[in-house]
Amino acid sequence: MAHNAELGRRGEQLAVDHLESRGLRVIDRNWRCVHGEIDIVARDGDATVFIEVKTRTSHDYGHPFQAITPVKLARLRRLAVAWCEATDAAAARIRIDAVAVLAPDEAPAIIEHLEGIS
Repeated sequence: MAHNAELGRRGEQLAVDHLESRGLRVIDRNWRCVHGEIDIVARDGDATVFIEVKTRTSHDYGHPFQAITPVKLARLRRLAVAWCEATDAAAARIRIDAVAVLAPDEAPAIIEHLEGIS
């Protein structure tokens, strides 16, 4: 379990670095409420972006994006609303993105970013 938690933290940091290099401004990380957790909240122009990060070391169990199911997307939509309500943030536009991080132990990470998955 410690390895998985460490891998997840590494993947999220790689995702943050990638997003910031593309001009997004991270405003919250690992926000939790009774409904679950949002990995990253960022601003992209007038959009508030809620980002799910999936990190794997290989494709042995499929592509990281395959772990984002319709049930997970519905939860992310509910979490986005909960975050806006809890922070009193007025969002002109809301977007849900996903970042896949393939981070093998002995090779550079590969990062993919899908915008507007829901």
